[in-house]
Amino acid sequence: MQIPIRCISCGKPIGGLYEKYKQRVAAGDSPGKVMDDLGVERYCCRSIFLTHVDVLGSISKFRV
Repeated sequence: MQIPIRCISCGKPIGGLYEKYKQRVAAGDSPGKVMDDLGVERYCCRSIFLTHVDVLGSISKFRV
């Protein structure tokens, strides 16, 4: 599905940072360094970035 707009625990807006995170990690940067550069410091926000699985493409074919 989609990443939440705000962190579920602390409420920090993180939805706008995920695309930049994905692009930089795909380019070969370390996920920890990318999150530090983007200002994602709290462990609750970092866990959302690290554990998110994008399944929208795989479930959209079952849409009626």
